[in-house]
Amino acid sequence: MRYESLIFDIDGTLWDSRQLVAEGYNIELAKEGLSHLAVNAELFRPLFGKVMTEIADVIFPSIPAPERYALMKRCMDEENRYMHENECNIGYPGVRETLAELAKRHRLFIVSNSQQGYPELCIEKLGLTPYIQGHLCFGDTGTAKGQTIRTLMEKYHITDCAYIGDTQGDYEATLEAGIPFLWAAYGFGTPEGYAARINRFADLLNL
Repeated sequence: MRYESLIFDIDGTLWDSRQLVAEGYNIELAKEGLSHLAVNAELFRPLFGKVMTEIADVIFPSIPAPERYALMKRCMDEENRYMHENECNIGYPGVRETLAELAKRHRLFIVSNSQQGYPELCIEKLGLTPYIQGHLCFGDTGTAKGQTIRTLMEKYHITDCAYIGDTQGDYEATLEAGIPFLWAAYGFGTPEGYAARINRFADLLNL
């Protein structure tokens, strides 16, 4: 690939955490006597890639704001705790090996719409620390993904890059950021456009 840097999404691109996220949320909901609001992995398929407040609006519509977002924050905190204690064998095949090869020729970064601590968790659990040079998320910036990408680019002086993600929201973020979108077609969504498509993570080595 000709790009100097590559920026990666997490969910639906590096790993599939839906089941563990749902389990973490349900632990918190049970603790708060809200088991009737229990979630499941499939509920998150169309939601991953959205910012946390948007997800809360969908899964907790009966809870008035701002308590809805406070509940979401507690669920995310429990999710992080739960996933830290789990082995998290949820990475897509070939992620670590492919990133090890890509890191020889490109600078590698992560931008996610997640809460703070989630990119670090992914990097730790998948063994990516030697390869990822920086990351930002919605929890860090409070901005939509397109602007968060731009913030990361400015922070690390990135001028030539592509974003690898899986959803329409990821595609729209790249339009806002003004960079090419590489579609991880094995993920959760079907975008309206893309510069290149990968059917498995290791396909990045052949672009």
